[in-house]
Amino acid sequence: MSEKNKLLTIGQFAALHGINKKTLMWYDEIGLFKPAAINPENGYRCYNYHQSPILETILLLRELDVSITEIQAFMRDRSAENLKCLLDEKITALDLQLIHLQAVRKTLSNHRQNMVTLLNMDLSKISIVEKEERCLVTVDIDKDITFEEEVELITAETSRHRLGRLHDASYGSMISVASLQSGSFDDYSKLFIEIPFLTYKSGLHIQPEGKYLLAFHKGGWDKLPMRYQEILEYARRNGLTLSGYSYEKGINETVIDRVEDYIMQIEIAVSE
Repeated sequence: MSEKNKLLTIGQFAALHGINKKTLMWYDEIGLFKPAAINPENGYRCYNYHQSPILETILLLRELDVSITEIQAFMRDRSAENLKCLLDEKITALDLQLIHLQAVRKTLSNHRQNMVTLLNMDLSKISIVEKEERCLVTVDIDKDITFEEEVELITAETSRHRLGRLHDASYGSMISVASLQSGSFDDYSKLFIEIPFLTYKSGLHIQPEGKYLLAFHKGGWDKLPMRYQEILEYARRNGLTLSGYSYEKGINETVIDRVEDYIMQIEIAVSE
């Protein structure tokens, strides 16, 4: 007789598959996976090697969070077609979960980078950095829009892009360089939402790649015009041409309690 036809004890078979023997006992009790034989002398369950692929299929489906009821239905009508359909469904769900986890990881990395920036920043410094192109979801605003209306607009956009939580994205505001240069420091025209792994499609705002002036402002919004005046003077003094929008976002909301400690990051596209 082939060695593979020999019977294994429940303990041996459980160890072979890296599970507890109580799992096999439960599968037997609910009729999901029966032993190959019962020892007539002591009533112990015995299994053979040829049952391994079936058990491994069950364990794989359980790892994919397939319910016992679904697995029982499959086991009653096992076929290549039924297994393919079941696996197609779970692979689709797993792909969506992976996309979500990648987005969460990117969000965490962004938050971590903000903390690194906080720990090493010189608030008075204005520098030039290189940035990659990014796609942003934007909503139009004006001076007359209320805070409640802004919240409604953001809520609608996050829902439309199927964001489960606000922390799944980064948020900020945009004011045109033309408004800054004319002294209209409260003339904000857009709010933006940066969603991880957002791909380009019609209607999205593109923040172009290239050189950006990078500056920071600490404190309330009432002192922000003074910071913009410093930025405009820095650009004039260094022969820099500002263009497009100023992109503002807070980088320390999670670690402060007072608006006086709020730090805003400012990015404006520049050319020399």
